[in-house]
Amino acid sequence: MSLTGYFRLRKARSLLKQAIKSARTIYAMQRDVVPAPDVLAEAIKAAKQALRTARTAEEAEAGRSALEATLGPDSGWRPLHPNSLAENFEVLVVAIGVAMAFRCYFLEPFKIPTGSMQPTLYGIYSTDQAAPGFLDRAPMKYLKWLVTGDWYSEVRVSAGGTAGLVQRAVKPGYITFQVAQRLYHVPSDAVQERSLPFARKAAMRGSAASGEKIWSGIVHAGDHVFVNRVAWNFRKPRRGDVMVFATDGIEGLPQGTHYIKRMVGLPGETVSVTPPDLIVDGKRIDAPDTITRIEERAKAEHPEDGYPTYKGYMTIGSAPAPSRAPLRTPRDSIVLADDEYLGMGDNTANSYDGRYWGAVKARNLIGPGAFVYWPFTSKRFGRIR
Repeated sequence: MSLTGYFRLRKARSLLKQAIKSARTIYAMQRDVVPAPDVLAEAIKAAKQALRTARTAEEAEAGRSALEATLGPDSGWRPLHPNSLAENFEVLVVAIGVAMAFRCYFLEPFKIPTGSMQPTLYGIYSTDQAAPGFLDRAPMKYLKWLVTGDWYSEVRVSAGGTAGLVQRAVKPGYITFQVAQRLYHVPSDAVQERSLPFARKAAMRGSAASGEKIWSGIVHAGDHVFVNRVAWNFRKPRRGDVMVFATDGIEGLPQGTHYIKRMVGLPGETVSVTPPDLIVDGKRIDAPDTITRIEERAKAEHPEDGYPTYKGYMTIGSAPAPSRAPLRTPRDSIVLADDEYLGMGDNTANSYDGRYWGAVKARNLIGPGAFVYWPFTSKRFGRIR
């Protein structure tokens, strides 16, 4: 039976139940106005049988129609019509329940907020643009966003004052400035990679005028992926899987959220990094190709479009990191327990990953990333590798 047929059957059975309940009330309390009580009793019995045996909406509706035809006009009976909001509410609840169950047990949506997995998966990134184009104005901008995930944004100071940089992470994929107690969010790459002039002003605690433009351009939505929640119930996690995991209990990470990284270390292994190679139990890893393409600095599929290339695996080096960070230099290594896995971003030059905060317990694993389902025009649309 199709999902539509299932919902129609549920609705028809619900209406038949209501009809039986009303008919029984009439039979018990208004027998004096029912033209043929015995006939009604038999009709109620037949309707109950139809409720038990109906396998299609048509069979349930036929049982209800027969019962309605038996009731006389003097009984106060009013036929049930399946077009009211109240009668459709149950169907809506069931549909939502099915969708939530599917999300919980099969495929769960996940948004890539940052660039730690580039160029395999993209987080939020931007392109500078001085003014909106034709497709960036209503109503076309809504269609453009739906198809491409692109949205024109213009960030301006609403009230002048001293500009400053907010050090804490406020919005994933963005760097936040503060002017006169107001917060302004700008895509991280616009600040870090393209030397945003306003960033220098904020670093020097300069004055920002009311109406001053901080940044304008196109914000490209990060890849939205489905996570396969059942795959690891049938096979063990493998090196090279794109792993999604819960951050609960991992020191150094925000709690109650999810991260996505490449699985590079398995239980019982000793992992280290000798740039650009990943070293496991003293040997360079040469399989699978999802690992070796990063080690070999393989070019992206479309380098002519400005896509970055892989840069190989790197150690933390002199970058700011917690004192307990396990992989600062090639001499460092991390030993994984029997229930631990190690994850790193494909873009290790810009990834806060297991090199900084260590291993992930097996109980934290959610599942492997399955495929990119939006934006539809993304070159990464489809199965994740």
